[in-house]
Amino acid sequence: MHRLLFLVPLLALAACDDAAETVRATVSVAQAMSGDTTGYARADRVRPFAFPADHGPHPDFKTEWWYVTGSLDATDGSGRTFGVQLTVFRSALSPDTTARTSAWATRQLYMAHVAIGDIGAGRFYDEERFARGAAGLAGATASPMRAWLGPVEIAQAGPLGPDGRVSLRLRGTAEGAAVDLVARPEKPLVLQGDRGLSQKGAGAGNASYYYAQSRMATTGTITVPGGEAVPVQGFTWLDREWSTSALAPGQVGWDWFALHLDDGRDLMVYQLRRADGTKDPLSDASLIAPDGTKTRLDAAAFSLTPEATWTSPLGGEYPIRWRVRVPSQGLDLEVRAAMPDQELDATVRYWEGRVSVAGSATGSGFLEMTGYADGGSSGARASAVPE
Repeated sequence: MHRLLFLVPLLALAACDDAAETVRATVSVAQAMSGDTTGYARADRVRPFAFPADHGPHPDFKTEWWYVTGSLDATDGSGRTFGVQLTVFRSALSPDTTARTSAWATRQLYMAHVAIGDIGAGRFYDEERFARGAAGLAGATASPMRAWLGPVEIAQAGPLGPDGRVSLRLRGTAEGAAVDLVARPEKPLVLQGDRGLSQKGAGAGNASYYYAQSRMATTGTITVPGGEAVPVQGFTWLDREWSTSALAPGQVGWDWFALHLDDGRDLMVYQLRRADGTKDPLSDASLIAPDGTKTRLDAAAFSLTPEATWTSPLGGEYPIRWRVRVPSQGLDLEVRAAMPDQELDATVRYWEGRVSVAGSATGSGFLEMTGYADGGSSGARASAVPE
């Protein structure tokens, strides 16, 4: 669900600068997700998905992303563990489709985020880049699937599977650290929400088209600053969404979990969070069985309770230990941050990082939290110091 719909105004800040400049956080999630959506395509009905076309860009929609997160462990016997996020965002600045003749002219702008958590070392590296979708600086294609911005690339690494699933080559850098990975899906594609239509707010069109490759067996290397290349393996998760949408009045952010359970199940759960900390009824979840069968879970089917928080030195308080309950599926989980500081100091600050899973099932995964660093109500109700 989650992904950072604040892309449009952020890219507007960078529209006149193609360098990978860092723009300091000055925009709240709610502010960033406002703006004129007139003239853009809308996700307003269930529609069939077609591959490889839907792996590529959808330029008539305002916002889109290719989003990979993963938990990776060293294979050299060192016991080191890592969390990895690579994201390429596309945004249309105008619905005007008039042909342009200059190689530099484009109505599409791109942003990339890379984050690498070296858990044992307690180090977190993150970087934000901007570029226009022209002159080879950034872009996206469907066949072969590729989304890139400078050194950040999410690209097809093999033929399409029978349902459209695709292996990926993942490359990116952040503050002197780098990833070079190959991810191979072990399950069919999952259409989230109602057959791929994920409603985010009241009214037709306030939704996204959303699919995922939830469990990708991943191998490669992570290079830490100083040049040491660590061989790793684990699981990654691809989320793909495109939309022309915004937060509804009263919504301030979200909490999103993508969990790989050791019994072979995958759990995606998100809550859209209101200003008073309560869960919006349009929050959603899905449990994906080892054979790829999806069980959709509505907002009433799960609960997310924060149990401990971490205060960012930049301001804002994030829950870093959660109780996740899905009674109908026999799940009562403790989800705990692998390390407290996995906050991206991007234009809009947010927390996204590796977590561990214990309780009625074990595993690992990723957690994303937005709207906690905006100076308003975070909705967190927990003790201030983790155990």
